[in-house]
Parts: sequence; C-alpha cells; structure tokens
Amino acid sequence: MLEIRHLTKIYDDGTVALNDVSFTVEDGEFLIIIGLSGSGKSTLLRCINRLVDPTEGDILWNGVNLAKLEGEELRNARREVGMVFQHFNLVKRSSVFKNVISGRLGFTPTWRSFLGRFSEADQKKAHKALSRLGIDDQAKKRADELSGGQQQRVGIARALMQDPKMILADEPVASLDPVLAHNILEYLEILNQEDGMTIICSLHYLDLVQRYSTRVIGLRKGEIVYEGSREDIRAMTDEEFKEIYGEEAQRVTGGIEGILDETKMGGQA
Repeated sequence: MLEIRHLTKIYDDGTVALNDVSFTVEDGEFLIIIGLSGSGKSTLLRCINRLVDPTEGDILWNGVNLAKLEGEELRNARREVGMVFQHFNLVKRSSVFKNVISGRLGFTPTWRSFLGRFSEADQKKAHKALSRLGIDDQAKKRADELSGGQQQRVGIARALMQDPKMILADEPVASLDPVLAHNILEYLEILNQEDGMTIICSLHYLDLVQRYSTRVIGLRKGEIVYEGSREDIRAMTDEEFKEIYGEEAQRVTGGIEGILDETKMGGQA
C-alpha cells in the first residue's frame, strides 16, 4: 500500500506545487489523477519516486518512507516503482531493444552495464517484455523510427524490466490520438488486472478516466479537491467539475473544453 501524508513541494522560485496532500492507494488500484496544468499532477508522481524531492511530508510504500531514503536504500526502493513518461524519455538513436533492457541498469553491476553486457536472462526478459507489448518485431529498429504509440509501448516495456509492483504514468497519452490513447491505457489495464500491479496515472479526458480508473483524485493548485470512484466520475456534478477545472471550463462529449491548450497556462504540472 502507498500512503501519502501531508506532502508539500515548494520549488526554489516559491511556487507551491503541492500543499499538504494526503491519500492512500491500495495494492492493485488503477488510480487516475486529474486536474489542470499547474495543479501538481506531475510533481506528485515525481515526488513518489523521488525524481523530485518533497519539501515536507511522508511517502510510505509498503511501510518504508521513501521521502527519508538516500543513496543505495533509495535506489533499491525505486526498483519496485516503474515510470512511464509523457514524451517517452527514450534514447532515440539507440535500438528499441537497448532502450528496453536499460530498465535493468539498477540491477546490473556498473562495469557490465557500461560495456552493455547484460545477462542472457535479462536479454530474454527484454524480448518477453517487447513481445507482451506487441513490438518484439521492432527490437532492432532505432527508437525514433517508431510511431508515438509504439514508442510509448517501448517505455512501458522498459518499466516492466524492473519487475515493478507499481507503475507511475505521467500523462502517458497526452501526445497520442484517441485510438492510440486507448491502446496504451489498455496495456496498462492488462498489467493492473492480470498482474495485480498498482497503476497511478495522470490524465486529462474524462471519457478515459471513466473507462480505466478504479478511483480518481482531482488536484487544483496543489491541493486535493475531489476524490471518487469511476462511478462517481460518471455522476460528477457541474459544481464538482468546476471545483477541479475552474468556473471557465465547460464539459463536452469526449473531453474538456477550455483546457485542451492548458499547457499554455504555464506552471509546474
């Protein structure tokens, strides 16, 4: 179980990205975080795996406080938490296979990883991950030869190399069209349902939230303003919607009018 207790993040420029955020995530949940750009979604995910250091608060993962760990203890704890990024975060000039097997770097002696000498078991594991994501036939291609949807599948396969118990997905479908968005979320759903893997994912569109989430948290200006189930989202009132997205936002079929260009609003997401 993941427990977030009074988590606060204040950036050096004084921006309060998270303000006293507390919630729990049970094992095997598919939790989706919603909110405008600048609401704190990305900061929250990056605090959980310590890509960003919180200013205050605790991050308890199966009883271990990730917020207090340093060095080797932190590296070992991170092995259980995979990360999927909005812009894929691949080495574009390297092969798909090399990108995926890099997910084993934290388990491999430095000299072996430096020379690219991964074990036979790790190589088989990489091919299995690629096969599971339906792209084993792309293994020898450069990452930048693949479509956006394929590159995101490479990112998921790389995360699987850690044998994670939880995957954090930061806007994983923001740059994809609706068909590919469903395709990527279906893969995450399979990991959630078949492997019992906890998924925490930030998304924009309520139709996707309604389809894939088991629970939802809404952030606004770094604070939790909404918590509910998939059914609660389907029955969301206009008042609840505006509490998350603001008075100027309008609900439309298949998305949220008024926040499609929200990245122009700036701020830490």
